Amino acid sequence: MRGGFSASAYGHRGTHTPGGRTLNQGARYTSTSPGLADGWSLHRLTPPSRLFGANGLRAGPDGRVYVAQVTGSQISALDLATGELETVSAKGGDIIAPDDVAFDSRGNLYATEVMDGRVSVRGADGRTRVLRDDLPSANGITVHRDRLFVNECRVGGRLLELFPDGGEPRILAENLAMPNAMEAGPDGLLYYPVMGTNEIWRIHPDGGEPERVAAGLGVPDAVKFDAAGRIVSTQVQTGEVLSIDPRSGESTVLATVSPGLDNLTFAGDRLFVSNFTGQITEILGDGSTSATLPGGLNWPLDLTVDEDGTLCIADGTYFYVVGEDGLATLGMLFSEGYPGFIRGVVAHSPGEFLVTTSNGEVTRWRPGSNESEVLARGFDQLYGIAVSPAGSVVVTETGTGRVLGVRPGETDELASGLDEPIGVAFAADGTCLVAEAGAGRIVAVTGAGADTVVDGFETPQGILVREGVLYVVDAGAKALVGVDLESKARHKIADGLPVGAPPGVRPKPLKGLPPFSGPQGPFAGIAAGPDGTLYVSADADGSVLALRKAR
Repeated sequence: MRGGFSASAYGHRGTHTPGGRTLNQGARYTSTSPGLADGWSLHRLTPPSRLFGANGLRAGPDGRVYVAQVTGSQISALDLATGELETVSAKGGDIIAPDDVAFDSRGNLYATEVMDGRVSVRGADGRTRVLRDDLPSANGITVHRDRLFVNECRVGGRLLELFPDGGEPRILAENLAMPNAMEAGPDGLLYYPVMGTNEIWRIHPDGGEPERVAAGLGVPDAVKFDAAGRIVSTQVQTGEVLSIDPRSGESTVLATVSPGLDNLTFAGDRLFVSNFTGQITEILGDGSTSATLPGGLNWPLDLTVDEDGTLCIADGTYFYVVGEDGLATLGMLFSEGYPGFIRGVVAHSPGEFLVTTSNGEVTRWRPGSNESEVLARGFDQLYGIAVSPAGSVVVTETGTGRVLGVRPGETDELASGLDEPIGVAFAADGTCLVAEAGAGRIVAVTGAGADTVVDGFETPQGILVREGVLYVVDAGAKALVGVDLESKARHKIADGLPVGAPPGVRPKPLKGLPPFSGPQGPFAGIAAGPDGTLYVSADADGSVLALRKAR
């Protein structure tokens, strides 16, 4: 292997340490520059992401803006003056899937861990402890006069007051239709959005009868208050930032950003909003906007190339195509007909994709007409999907270790007892190949079970067959390997790739966000363009890589 390019050509920004380690200014992943086999080149199609999406926002006592990142299990602090990001709570640490944050007067940071139903507190001394672990879909959180309030973003969710000593919570309201990020108003009442009914409500912190404040909104997911005492609310479906009179409920649009807005915060008199993409945007007084942090890919997961040779990217909540001007959104979680959190994808026919979702569904999706047709459902952690030369659809069910053939309304078990089957691909002769990530091997699925084709990998995930060569993305070894299917000779194409978890980090499972998503996990996918270019999901740093061999 040899280094195929310099760190600057690879797209890194930052300083270099002895030994070639590249330290990005606030990057979410630190890596060495990849090494490439002779004759291969590599470049990024998309830049690396600085965050794992952006969810809860809160201005901290130190003046920095704290950003919760659910899928990255990370909390970062953004210095608005310098743009520097510091990781406050890292992937693999004590806080899992943080969705929202709040501070008390002593500088303690409270975080909701939405997938684990927990609320944790990180003290000013840096130590973290779990305050409660029995709050399903714990999400919105706020501190009012050092009283801590939390709600559960689920159908039938509750709004509760929690006590730092671990005492039994006090229920203020229940049977709510997905409440979210909340705040106390100048009148001392708690204001909370209800996503399921497109409304904003308020209640006294000591309890009582809730009162509706505003209705007919664009799926409000957060409320805060400006200096004039007006509600400011992000709308996840429409991408609007609204100013709402708490007395009349009348609203005006401060700005329209893009669908996927998640939360907001005021830092002094400056207003910032977050987006699922990781973009943080400042809303200026005249209604214009300024990108404080750029958005990017959250994972990415599987890849496919459509009939026009266009690369398509499954990024869970979003689905993108790569065009001349960069990424274009083909659909997202709150758009009409979107099939759900997409993990595996294959272009099937013009304008149509077959996808697997983290909710355990296999779906035919036509984004042009906003239509989805569920072919099969009820599975446990679906990942890869592929179509055979004869038109058969095969998926991997990682949760049960099965490989399944899927037809509308019917499924056939093709193999069982596998150790984390993830990627799936077909050879030209119709042989079904599966990456068995837990066993470190690629198997051929036959009528009699599964036979080893090649082993010795650490964590094989995405696989692809082209012109008799099996290409394997080994997320554990951070490498791309080619295997001649006839001779079984293998050659390493690239290593040091930004795939998988950071060295020494064991990510904790992401249990999902019902009803939006089941369990979530990484999937370093691979696809090939018509000219033989290999595309790899660099899920560690949130970019897509293009590898080409000189002709």
